[in-house]
Amino acid sequence: MSIRPPKGNKKNLPGSQPEPGQLLQVQAASFSGPLPLPSLLAQYNEIIPNGAERIMAMAERQSAHRERLEARVVDGNVANQTRGSYFAFILAFTAILGGFFLIHEGRSAQGLAAIITSVVGLVSVFIYAKSEQRKERLEKASALENRRTRQ
Repeated sequence: MSIRPPKGNKKNLPGSQPEPGQLLQVQAASFSGPLPLPSLLAQYNEIIPNGAERIMAMAERQSAHRERLEARVVDGNVANQTRGSYFAFILAFTAILGGFFLIHEGRSAQGLAAIITSVVGLVSVFIYAKSEQRKERLEKASALENRRTRQ
């Protein structure tokens, strides 16, 4: 933000009080994002040789770095979910096989309980996960809608 006294009157400098009846011109500019306005980039070139090019290169490097980090996070999450699915399958399969073994050995009630408990556990986890995914999608859609209405 810069404060400029009207032309022809050098008496009032930024930070000083204007005289009564005198107009004061206030100019402000703002931007958001990784890059400044093009007019400011041109000013950087006047101050620093190849300043605009260096700023653009810095923004490109930062963007590439952020994309690499996001890709690693996504890949890690997918690997964790896959690993969790494998372990859940092994655990449930072992419990169901144990139930069949108990039934084979004459312990029908215990074997049936093991099988039913395993199946109910798998189904409940599946239903819970789907419910959470649905809630998350609704929250994201609501946040998106709120962002659009504010703009």
